[in-house]
Amino acid sequence: MKKKFSVEYEIFTAYHELPESIREIIDAAISATQKAYAPYSGYNVGCAALLENGEIISGANQENASFPAGICAERTTLSAISSLHPGMAINHLAIAIQSERTKANGPAAPCGICRQSLIDYEARQGKKISLWLVAGDEGYYYFRSVSDLMPFGFTSKQLGDKL
Repeated sequence: MKKKFSVEYEIFTAYHELPESIREIIDAAISATQKAYAPYSGYNVGCAALLENGEIISGANQENASFPAGICAERTTLSAISSLHPGMAINHLAIAIQSERTKANGPAAPCGICRQSLIDYEARQGKKISLWLVAGDEGYYYFRSVSDLMPFGFTSKQLGDKL
């Protein structure tokens, strides 16, 4: 049996086309790239989340000498939210990158570990998290749900919902 799946997303080519609340988290994600500690990769990643209460929380990647044992911007942000606002839902998440060593080609997509962490957070909150990926000159990629990036993500269902 052969099956097929597809991912639906939108690309906004102009900043002014974005809703104001989305521009705010994109600006926060871009600003967060300046807080990254990435002396090994030179790849600064910033992430910002708009919470259900209207607050914006951001994070940046943090590398260390035991590279690659650092933590990505997405998981830094999720950790901050879980610690500072336990149980608070995330409505939107934006990710941006900045690198002096390499020109980014395409959107600032999360790594596999971060995709899994985002899917788990979305499942835990019982509500979709929309995802905005900054793609430099290409614009802004919009996904209605973080699970769109990983359609076969591991969830508590594989564990029999016995977490």
